[in-house]
Amino acid sequence: MRSLVGVTGAAALLLLCAAGPAAAADGGHEGFTIEDPRITESSGLAASRAHPGIYWTHNDSDDGAHLYAVDSGTGKTVATVTLSGVGAPRDVEAVSIGPDGDVYVGDIGDNLGGTWDHVWIYRFPEPKRLRDMTVKATQYVVKYADGARDAEALMVHPKTGRVYIADKQRDGGGGLYEGPAELSASGTNTFRRVADVDLWTTDGAFSPDGRRLLLRGYFEATSYTWKDGRPVGPERADVPLQRQGESVTYSPDGTALMYGSEGRGSAVEPVEVPGAEGDRRAKSPSEGASSGDGGEGGGGEDGKLGTGAVVIAVIIAAVFGVRRLFRKG
Repeated sequence: MRSLVGVTGAAALLLLCAAGPAAAADGGHEGFTIEDPRITESSGLAASRAHPGIYWTHNDSDDGAHLYAVDSGTGKTVATVTLSGVGAPRDVEAVSIGPDGDVYVGDIGDNLGGTWDHVWIYRFPEPKRLRDMTVKATQYVVKYADGARDAEALMVHPKTGRVYIADKQRDGGGGLYEGPAELSASGTNTFRRVADVDLWTTDGAFSPDGRRLLLRGYFEATSYTWKDGRPVGPERADVPLQRQGESVTYSPDGTALMYGSEGRGSAVEPVEVPGAEGDRRAKSPSEGASSGDGGEGGGGEDGKLGTGAVVIAVIIAAVFGVRRLFRKG
């Protein structure tokens, strides 16, 4: 995605800064900075299931079929995985991990603004050892039942293994799409719209227990209750002030949302999930109290973006045509 920083981005960030500071780290998870100079457009983020403290990320656009395992303790890349057998990726935008331990990579962006007749998903088992390697991935062809879409969010449900994609469109045109019960590597996988989403969605994630779905945009996020395979909501969720908000994943224990941004040396910032503080105390009675507020959907206090700030950002984005920005193709 072309950077939002510039005249438009600077104006938006100044107004947002006036509205309040960035979100503070929660009591149980620390943020980190991605140190690898190769990672300049971190567009997707997924917490490893096999390696505690490791987060998978990737560049978008035409960086190639590479994924990076980043140690959240140091911010350094501890493994680079190159995918083989998938051709030349066009616009990799998302990464998610399924209940089978496989990593799903969404080559689902559309540099032409939603005109490609198909996109791809790549899938491979998460490596048991973290080292530089090349792995053979399975490639799936994806189409949408209602025509081409530009999308940046791919989520695998942690219980059912079903794959979902949220496209990037506002003003009543955006939606959440559900894939087949099982993806087919030999045919076309048709994704069908199951819910409306009014958000310039840049990424999304299911909670580890599969009960919540979180979708984020540049300056805002929405949370849904997941019931009977459908989202119920939405509710406004807290999101930190970032240079260009592009990615999100839950921490492995589900108590924090980890929000990522594009740019060299970009930061991944944690925001505590409402109610998670009480859950953590229940599991660890001896743990010290935290000053964080566990209220649902927090407002514009305690370092979170308020409704006014979000409205200002959306107005600026609309005036300057942010929704028409797309990657150079």
